[in-house]
Amino acid sequence: MKRFVLVWLLFGSALSAQVEYSTGVNVVAGSTIFFMDIAGFKSSAPNKTRIDVFVQVPYSSVQFIKRPDGYYAAYSITLTFFDQSKKNILFERNWREKLKTDEFAQTTSKNNFNLSYKTYDLQPGNYFLRCIFEDVDSRRTALREIPIKVRAISDSLGLSDLVFVSEVIKDSTGDNIVANVSTTVTNKNNSLSFFFNIYSNKEEEIYLEYLLTDLKKNTTLKQLDPRKIKPGANLVLYTLNYVKFSLGDYSLRVLLKDKDEKEISSVEKKLSSIIYGIPSSITDLNKAVEQMIYIASPQELDFIKEAKEYEEKMNRFLAFWEKKKPNPKLDENPILYEYYRRIEYANKNFKGFGEGWRSDMGMIYVTFGPPSAVQRHPMDSNSRPYEIWEYFELNRSFVFIDQTGFGDYRLANPDYSRWPGYRP
Repeated sequence: MKRFVLVWLLFGSALSAQVEYSTGVNVVAGSTIFFMDIAGFKSSAPNKTRIDVFVQVPYSSVQFIKRPDGYYAAYSITLTFFDQSKKNILFERNWREKLKTDEFAQTTSKNNFNLSYKTYDLQPGNYFLRCIFEDVDSRRTALREIPIKVRAISDSLGLSDLVFVSEVIKDSTGDNIVANVSTTVTNKNNSLSFFFNIYSNKEEEIYLEYLLTDLKKNTTLKQLDPRKIKPGANLVLYTLNYVKFSLGDYSLRVLLKDKDEKEISSVEKKLSSIIYGIPSSITDLNKAVEQMIYIASPQELDFIKEAKEYEEKMNRFLAFWEKKKPNPKLDENPILYEYYRRIEYANKNFKGFGEGWRSDMGMIYVTFGPPSAVQRHPMDSNSRPYEIWEYFELNRSFVFIDQTGFGDYRLANPDYSRWPGYRP
């Protein structure tokens, strides 16, 4: 059980103008259902590449059942490999993971996880991989689909893919590497660890050049690493130090050069940096501040926006949410996570003619959360499509009408003065 930073939500896209009900909703605020990472290495099978698949599931994503001797949970993972066209299934693998813990607090912690590791030998080429997670008890599912490019790896100064490292545990068996499957770091990190293999058919001297590029700022940190390698596979475990991560996307590129410093090969991998304590869905600070219109006053928003420097703006943003934290002693802020979970949900489900969080449905959903019940009327005679959202605990209901027939549902008889940021 190791601590990992969380990343993007791995749900399939939902249909426009469909909303979750509050009854029976099984959502873990600010958490990702599962993480997956893939890396290619030279295979012992002729003319093939070994593909390592890592699947990490946080404990908070599964349902634990209390028994006399502890808490138990189980989930299944199904991997389906397709050809590039995604029309033909090449093969499918399924397995089940079982979990046990003694303390209830561990069952809901996002800091605890279970990690699966599987390997498959594939011919070099382009593929498509589908991964399905299913919790055995709750039947909760999540899906991720990604294209895979399998490289042919030379035995003469060939490079494997990169794998980011969360930590290295030293014990009697040696160094045990824990992969950072989320490929995410935070602004509290000041280093980046990773590993890869160099394959050679002889003993020789080489140079490695590491380039870590901040894609938003277009700045690059470069470090050189001269090495002497032996025939076969040479494991390189390296840490880039003195890194100052900020919010955004990064690229790590490794260049392999011969003793004359001529570039022979290279590999590259993307990663993301988030601000510690905020949801991974926040990748743009200015956008996150704009999205606060349903919870912050105009004066509070102006105060944050008027900050001249990025760091100052971030500090003001964090200070606002710190005041909303129910328990100041805890690092996590459930109100912050739930607010931006609703923003993300609205963007995926209420697109209309613009961003989902700005739509009428998005505004109501972010403000009040999932409705208690929804009445949908998509094809009533002599009527435009409309929906009624009921909030029983608030004794309120909202009617949305699709005036155009293209899914842009608007509030019927809205009171503009009551909704900050309302778009007329």
